[in-house]
Amino acid sequence: MELKGLKITVIGAGIGGLTAALALRRQGASVTVLEQAEAISEVGAGLQITPNGVAVLQALGLADDLAWCSQRARAVVLRGHRRGTEVLRLDLDEYAAGLRYYFVHRSDLIGILAGAARREGVQVRLLQKAERVEPGPQPVVHLGNGAQCGGDLVVGADGLHSKARVALNGERNPAFTGQVAWRATVPNHLNLPPEAQVFMGPGRHLVAYPLRDGSLMNLVAVQERRAWAEEGWNFKDDPANLRAAFAGFGGSAAALLEAVEEVLLWGLFRHPVAASWHGENTAILGDAAHPTLPFMAQGANLALEDAWVLARSLQETAGVKAGLALYQSRRRDRAEKVVQAASSNAWKYHLRAPLSWPAHQVLKLGGRFAPDRMVSQFDWIYRHDVTA
Repeated sequence: MELKGLKITVIGAGIGGLTAALALRRQGASVTVLEQAEAISEVGAGLQITPNGVAVLQALGLADDLAWCSQRARAVVLRGHRRGTEVLRLDLDEYAAGLRYYFVHRSDLIGILAGAARREGVQVRLLQKAERVEPGPQPVVHLGNGAQCGGDLVVGADGLHSKARVALNGERNPAFTGQVAWRATVPNHLNLPPEAQVFMGPGRHLVAYPLRDGSLMNLVAVQERRAWAEEGWNFKDDPANLRAAFAGFGGSAAALLEAVEEVLLWGLFRHPVAASWHGENTAILGDAAHPTLPFMAQGANLALEDAWVLARSLQETAGVKAGLALYQSRRRDRAEKVVQAASSNAWKYHLRAPLSWPAHQVLKLGGRFAPDRMVSQFDWIYRHDVTA
């Protein structure tokens, strides 16, 4: 389908929305992005861009920009929580040769995508909050200020609380997973290398990796608990609560936790993958279609994949309806499989005695005798290239 002259409205200036806007604009569409914030920014700190996400940025000509503002990940290191003793080291340079993994500050990636989109002529309208979406021959987005926006196609990249998802699938209440997570950044006073450090403890784990020029460390700390925590990204918590929850974590983990001055807390909820990713001239992508837990580092990467496949599917078919159907058929099964993998991955880091010791010994043996298999078990995620 020729996209030139097609008028498209994208809701949300996050990673998925900006990538979709850029890819669609490069095919000739007239694209407007609606963002409810007063500036294009992103709450949160670090994220991991794995090879499947890098492939999309490479195809868009942005891989060098990513490399300049991020840390190339060299290894994943699993550690015991008490002393930080190494249990398993997965050397990405040796056992994932040719694949690139990056640690990047979320705002830096947003900046790269927003800059590229604007240079291509994408219009970004700030302070435009979507309140309701009406699919149809000319879909309409009703804004909080009373105005309306639409066009030939509306793409909902509006996250967990997507109005476009509700329009296509109705309301669904997510289920609390029994886990909460804290996010923080601290100075890298320990000069930790470009590796993902995972400290495994009973009912909780801590992930740490460097950002930007290596001077900043990103922390994500997950704890099992019965108490409900409100879903979201920007609920401030007292750092003392984080340190109390992770009391007993030693080694570099203790030093990193001690350095936390500001921290955000959110509850982790399990959402079903949307049954319908498209309706009449309306589509959803990223977290709006398939919110995922942060245990495979795939939220941003799946959004990048979705955006590319949406644009390509529209290009390869005879009309919007056929293009959206092809997009869902190409994406839904994979997204559901990745979401399930993430949902079932956290327990591996949360084992309690007496199970933790033998499990760690098994990991050590795997790292010693079959490290390539330890890395390649998730090749179906990381080596997947939607641009091929």
